[in-house]
Amino acid sequence: MTFTRHYDSPLGGILLAADEAGLTGLWFDGEKYFADSLPADHAERETPVLTETKRWLDCYFSGSEPDFTPPLHPVGSAFRQSVWELLLQIPYGRTTTYGEIARLLAEKRGLARMSAQAVGGAVGRNEISIIIPCHRVVGADGSLTGYAGGIGKKVKLLELERADMSRFFVPKKGTAL
Repeated sequence: MTFTRHYDSPLGGILLAADEAGLTGLWFDGEKYFADSLPADHAERETPVLTETKRWLDCYFSGSEPDFTPPLHPVGSAFRQSVWELLLQIPYGRTTTYGEIARLLAEKRGLARMSAQAVGGAVGRNEISIIIPCHRVVGADGSLTGYAGGIGKKVKLLELERADMSRFFVPKKGTAL
């Protein structure tokens, strides 16, 4: 069974979802793929996983790097899972590119190369935003692209983590907006 709770963040409402194994979803209200993986059969109820997730978010939004991670249970294909594992390795306040993730994934799988666009698709379908830090992935040219919660929230999350924003820019047009 999946249980949900709402969390009021400084950047807007967030819907949390968890099953017995761990957190399955963390979506900003109104984001592009809002609650796509949320089963129709779910109930609003506090659980230990959701309580721990709220504690993590309280710490994070206070401007501190949380020193723990709530139990996670992301649901997706093997490819998406492998991309999300790499996202979890991006340090707080740091960024990487879609191309770099593709390079690491190709290396891990023993391939000559991996499509950065395929990686971008998996990053964009991350159902546990913030904790699985897809906001830390940027374009190779410094463009802030591809955040389902919106580019404004991506900027705010990176600023909250005190990331070096000097080389980043918001593209004038494209899928990022």
